Amino acid sequence: MKIAKEEVVCDPGQSFRLFEPRLRNHFFWHYHPEIELVYVEASHGICHVGQHVSSFTQSALVLIGPNVPHLNFDYGVKTAYRQVVIQLKQDFLGTAWEHTPEFARIARLFERSVMGIAFSTSTAGDIVKRMREMKKLSGLDRLLRLVEILDFLAEAKDATLLNTRDTRVKLFLNDKIRMGSIYEYIHARYDRAPDVNEVAAKVHLSTAAFCRYFKQQTNLTFTDFVNQYRTTQAKTLLLKGYSVSQTCYDVGFESLSYFNALFRRLAGENPSAFRKRLMQH
Repeated sequence: MKIAKEEVVCDPGQSFRLFEPRLRNHFFWHYHPEIELVYVEASHGICHVGQHVSSFTQSALVLIGPNVPHLNFDYGVKTAYRQVVIQLKQDFLGTAWEHTPEFARIARLFERSVMGIAFSTSTAGDIVKRMREMKKLSGLDRLLRLVEILDFLAEAKDATLLNTRDTRVKLFLNDKIRMGSIYEYIHARYDRAPDVNEVAAKVHLSTAAFCRYFKQQTNLTFTDFVNQYRTTQAKTLLLKGYSVSQTCYDVGFESLSYFNALFRRLAGENPSAFRKRLMQH
């Protein structure tokens, strides 16, 4: 459950990979030399790319640069979901990026991808249509559609960098801590009281060293991460029809007012508004 290197193998006659992974019951904290474009459609989920950790609702479209550690976007998703992924080498068209002026925008997009780039739901909707159409294409038509997608993303005005510094795997290779163990511990205890001392001992660190490590890895304190995880789980319960008060206590909060305030801060709306908006779709 340490950082794994994924071996990306393209289909015969293909210069990139287009597929629909389903790994929701598997914690896959990994990296690969290929650039990856991920679209996921789910009621909610976790986005963990480099040091960035957040949750998403309904859908997410993220471009991940080469050798940037990331968690599979369907990890822990309990509801129905769809996912489409494209993986390609940065030089999949050889030196064309360097010598063809028309590709300059895409080359700059690739340079920025090492930070991880998220796009709005509007752009995601446009891109996923093109990604699904690609499945019906082959040969040069499929390749040209990929270039079209990359050029569209390069021009998108709603792109957000997820990290503020380079988080490629060279910064993580000497890490002996198992992020999977930490996620596993939090998932087993988020509805009770996750103890930072307990999880520190689980990964063989002093509490102070663990807190420094965890903040370095995620840009969040352990408490902030647990609260974010609880909020993500709360979204699932709300969409299943649970009341706000029942959801509050089921995900481990003792104060309804605190739960409402925290949910509003992390999700941008209070729990009842979130449930009403999503249940109408």
